[in-house]
Amino acid sequence: MSKYLIAIDLDGTTLNDQSQISLRTQRTLDKLSHLGNVVSIITGRPFRISHQFYDQLQLHSPMANLNGAITHIPYQHWQDEYCDTVPRDLVFDLLDHQQELGIDTMSVEDKTHVWANKPTKLLPEFLPDHLDPNQILSPQTLRHDPVCVTVHYTHDSLPKLKAYVEQNYAQIVEPRVWGGHYDIIELIHRGIHKEKSVKKIANAYGINQRNIIAFGDESNDSEMLKFAGTGVAMKNAISKVKQVANDVTPWDNNADGMARYLQGFFGLRDE
Repeated sequence: MSKYLIAIDLDGTTLNDQSQISLRTQRTLDKLSHLGNVVSIITGRPFRISHQFYDQLQLHSPMANLNGAITHIPYQHWQDEYCDTVPRDLVFDLLDHQQELGIDTMSVEDKTHVWANKPTKLLPEFLPDHLDPNQILSPQTLRHDPVCVTVHYTHDSLPKLKAYVEQNYAQIVEPRVWGGHYDIIELIHRGIHKEKSVKKIANAYGINQRNIIAFGDESNDSEMLKFAGTGVAMKNAISKVKQVANDVTPWDNNADGMARYLQGFFGLRDE
């Protein structure tokens, strides 16, 4: 069997709605890894809230965090690791204008750290719900350019917030509105998408584009699915993602949709 790169999104894809990896999914990915394929997590999550899934799957392959802004092999040096940052000055400019722009909570990430202007109970799995003194966002605590800025804005303030960012930082950062019902926008380096990470990993392992199979469900997966030789949207994916995918799983993320698809694709028996 030719070596494949299997690029997997987490939320809504590998994880069920309880943010868990099923035993079937774990066994399927483990078998594919042992057959010589490269299984890589490609997620919008920062590493601080995705490492547990990498560890659970016992992976040793590269992974991508923050939608491709960071690509690395956790816990070790990798010569192809990269990290694309956004200007530190942007962070404090937004903080200076937070009231007029309708900014409620702003969190800032690098590979291993998070800072915020205040804790929030909005999404404790994703946004910090408590902060140590050295995590409170200020020029004294944030001393270098971060990778990602996540802004929770007040309702109806998105147009002016996006307009301000585009007017002042259009050549530097790219705003991406989160899916779902949350008033959250993410700012990462312009041109960064999950596709970049998939290309980097495939090239590092000598895997042809046609031997890339990628799974996703949300708009931030679109570029990755379009690039992959086989881009697969989950049954529970938004319609935009299904339109760009080569195929759609017959089952959703709560019914082991990705694992079942992989078993059929590679001719594996369910154990």
